Amino acid sequence: MGTFSTIVFPTDFSENSEYAFDQALTLARQFNARLVIVHVINEPVDLRGFYVPHVSFEKLEEEIAEAAEKMMEKFCRTKLKDYANFTSCIVSGIPYDEVLKKAEEENASLIVMGTHGRRGIDHFLFGSTAERVVRNAKCPVMTVRPPES
Repeated sequence: MGTFSTIVFPTDFSENSEYAFDQALTLARQFNARLVIVHVINEPVDLRGFYVPHVSFEKLEEEIAEAAEKMMEKFCRTKLKDYANFTSCIVSGIPYDEVLKKAEEENASLIVMGTHGRRGIDHFLFGSTAERVVRNAKCPVMTVRPPES
C-alpha cells in the first residue's frame, strides 16, 4: 500500500459516519495526512409554489446551513481535539457529485466513507452515495460498513 497525503472524509453526522471517521482518523495519523472533512447539504426539493406555512424557502435553506455549521463545529471540536492537520467544509449539492468534486479539488489520495448497508429494495429506491463515489472516484475509496448490532 502506498502513502496517503490527503484523505477526504464525507460525513452526514450519522452513527455510521462517525464509525467510519475513526478509520479515517487512524489512517490520517498513520500517514500524517491532511484530513478534509466535508458535509454535503442535499439540495432540497424546491418548495416554491406550494403552501409551506410560516417558513420561506430561503429561510429554510438558511436554517439548514446554520444547523450544518453547528454540527460540523461540534464534530470537529469533539473528534479532532489532538489532530490539527485538517480542514472542514460544508457544500450544497448532490452528495456523490460534491464528494467527487472535493476529492478532485483537494487532489485526494484516499476517500474514506461510511455506508448505510442498505440492501434490496431500500438500496434500489435510495441508491448509494458510497457506490457512486466508488464507481467514479479517481483515487482509492475505502468504505466502512457499520458494525453488526
